[in-house]
Order: sequence, then structure tokens, then C-alpha cells
Amino acid sequence: MKNLPFEWLVGLRYTRAGRRSSRNSFISFISLISMAGIALGVAALIIVLSVMNGFQKEVRDRMLSVLPHIEVFDASGVIPDWQATAKQAQQHSSVLSAAPYVDAQSMIVNDGVMRGAVIRGILPEEEPKVSIVASKVKAGKLADLKEGAFNIILGVDLARAMHVGIGDKVTLAAPEGQLTPAGTIPRLKGFTVVAVFEAGHYEFDSGMAFIHLADAQKFFRQEAPTGVRLRIKDMLQAPQVAFELSRNLGGSLITRDWSQQNSNYFAAVKTEKTMMFIILTLIIAVAAFNLVSTLVMTVTEKQADIAILRTLGASPMSIMKIFMVQGGLVGLFGTALGVLSGIVVALNIEVIVPFIEKVLGIQFLAKEVYVISTLPSDLHWSDVWTIGGIAVVLAFLATIYPSWRAARVKPAEALRYE
Repeated sequence: MKNLPFEWLVGLRYTRAGRRSSRNSFISFISLISMAGIALGVAALIIVLSVMNGFQKEVRDRMLSVLPHIEVFDASGVIPDWQATAKQAQQHSSVLSAAPYVDAQSMIVNDGVMRGAVIRGILPEEEPKVSIVASKVKAGKLADLKEGAFNIILGVDLARAMHVGIGDKVTLAAPEGQLTPAGTIPRLKGFTVVAVFEAGHYEFDSGMAFIHLADAQKFFRQEAPTGVRLRIKDMLQAPQVAFELSRNLGGSLITRDWSQQNSNYFAAVKTEKTMMFIILTLIIAVAAFNLVSTLVMTVTEKQADIAILRTLGASPMSIMKIFMVQGGLVGLFGTALGVLSGIVVALNIEVIVPFIEKVLGIQFLAKEVYVISTLPSDLHWSDVWTIGGIAVVLAFLATIYPSWRAARVKPAEALRYE
């Protein structure tokens, strides 16, 4: 401590509570409150962003249990030689596996109940290579989709809406009708429900069904699959890999990654996170700029000390450094406390929230209302460093005006009535 510049020594002394004056203690109390405000704002921002990241990751993982990382399809609507396309795509170092699919819209009818749905034709033996839909099947199994049997797997909410279960029959109506001498009539086909899946995402659970690839081609009168679904090593690199594949595959083939399929949702989440970050940063700013009033009071109280230091040869810049050290330390300690608290809570929120629910006898996310009944958390260290850096910068900026005012104190006027 003795080797520190005197500006640091005096600044550290002013940070501590004074023993000779109740006013000094009051100023230090305000400093403590400012420190606590910064800590609370930083911790709140880290926790909220971690929870939002957790929700985003949870929803994204549920989407990708049904959706592929990348889809490759032809502008004509079919890929005659899907094996060649899959082989060419797998030459990319990031592509792990490929599987064909048929994608089409249809109406599902049962006992007067009619629902629109996306019908996806798949190969049961190939589909687990590109998605985890097999693990989402709650009743029956994916292997029950057999060629020529015209079996179907429904989403859990779709099956509930249609009032059907395992072994029941539903009727699919193709979008293109059948031309007869009597005119165009709907083209219908009966399918047997052999399984029910639950992805955990309402859009898929209530509006998607799976049938065998061959049955889909026959029912929708397609000569070949719609395209090829790809699974890659890192799903977060899907946009880059899709762009590279679009250049390598060439021809009329089109690539589409999972973020493009749900662009509206992810854009909304990104906007929400940005706005939440701005709002909670304002809370940190309010706490940081409370330092202004603390330092102004300190400067007013310490005018005699400032005058004596100036008389002993301290420069105005040295006086500024003293109060910038005081305010900077308050901001630094508050930020460090907030970062530590935020990290501890974010990493243990799945334990803390159930404990609070048990103590208070409430449930924040009711299973009957929300698909996700637990509060997820996904801490990103980049968020932690960004939040901590912003808090320290704001605290430092808050010290500039009071320190500048302290440097302008004139020794003669300050000591006139001492």
C-alpha cells in the first residue's frame, strides 16, 4: 500500500467510512448504496439474459428435434437422384449425414373434424440420422411406418384435436383433386395411426404428421423425394455451411438452413433480447450515476482537504485522480459483486427457483399452461464480460464531472473560513 501513488491512498481513504464525522459516514453509506445498486443491476442483467438464452436454446432444440439443420431441394419440386445429391453434400467436411424427404400440405379428416397439417414423408431407417424425432415418439415407434401400409404418425396435439389414438383411422385429402367425368373431386386416402410424437413445440405437435416416403410419393403423385435433409457437426454454423453448399452443389438446387425456416421467431427473440439488454443497462446507468451525487457531496465535504493538498503542491490533475479513484473503486467493486452474484444465480437457477416455489407454495410456470415447466438458464461468458465492461465504463464516466469540480477548488477560498 505504501508504494501506491498518494492519489490512490487518499482515494482509498475517502472510500472508507469516516470516524470523526457523521457526515462522512453518511457519504460512505451513499457510496455503499451506489455500489449495491450497480451490483444489483449487473446481476439482474446477467440472470435475465441467461434465462432468455436458456429459453431460446430450449425452443431451438425442440424445433430441431423435428427440423433438419439444412435442407437441399430443387426448384422443380423434386430431386430424381437424391442419393447422388446426398453423396455430393456429404463431401463437405461439416456434413455428417443425409436423408430424403417429401414435404406437402394436406387436410386430415376424422368424424367431421378437419385439420390442416404438414405431411412429411420419411424413411424410418434413415430419419434418425438427421433428426431425433424417433426419441420424441411417445406411443408406438417410428419403425411402424412401413412401405405400402399407409400408416401415419401424428403430433400429440393434432391427435388430440382429431380425437384419435393408436390404431384409429384418419383420412388425408390431397391438395390436388382428381379429374373425373363428373368434374374434379377430392383425392382421399385412409391412413392408420401407428404412433404419436411430442416435440414440445405447439406448431409441430398440432400441425405435423409423418408417413413413409414411398407412401407420400404415391399419395402426392411425386416421382421422387422433395429434397434431402442434412445434419452437420455444429448447428450454429448452419448458415455458413448452407451458403457453401449452395455454391458447391450448383444447378437448380436450393439450400435452406434451420434459422431461415423460423426467421420470424428468431428475429423476434433477438429483438426482445436487445430491448431487454437496453432496459436493464439503464438500471445499471441509474445506479452508476448515483455516484455523481456521492462524489459531489464528498467534494463539498473535503474542500479543506483539497485546499491543503493543493497548498502542499498537488496539481489539479492529482485532485481529479483522487476522486476518480474513489468513484472507480465503488463502480469496480459493485460490478465485481454483481458479476459474481449473477454467475452464481444463473448457474444454479434450476435449483434456486424450485426452492423458492416450494417455500412460497407457488409455481411460476404451470405445466397446464406452459410447455416448459422449469426455468432454463444458459450462461454466455461473452454476455458477462460485456455487461461487466459496460458497468465499469458507466461508473468511470460518472466520476468525471465531480472530479473536475474538485480540481477547480481554489485553496484560498476553501480555507477562508477554516
